[in-house]
Amino acid sequence: MSRFRVIPAQATVLTREEMYQLVRAPVITEKSTAASEHNQVTFRVPLTATKREVKAAVEGLFSVKVTAVNTLRVEGKRKRFKGRPGERSDYKKAIVTLVEGAKIDVTTGV
Repeated sequence: MSRFRVIPAQATVLTREEMYQLVRAPVITEKSTAASEHNQVTFRVPLTATKREVKAAVEGLFSVKVTAVNTLRVEGKRKRFKGRPGERSDYKKAIVTLVEGAKIDVTTGV
């Protein structure tokens, strides 16, 4: 199989409950706030979420048009809790790019 295979586009159908489970929370940091000037919004999503699922969920929940979705896995840091070694959980972030003029206010909630 070629590594340049094209995955055919399919319409991802999600229920309202699945949409709420996919978009867990907005990421509000200095970097994500700066990205909002370029029509980008950052969300925490499950590790198993795909780009197509995230796109369908954001379009369904916020009634906006999404042009691109970039995802990245963040590995949990090794930290000490009360003197004992521990590890934070891994998580996934999705950076969603919206069409020109579209906007999501992450401070008000869904």
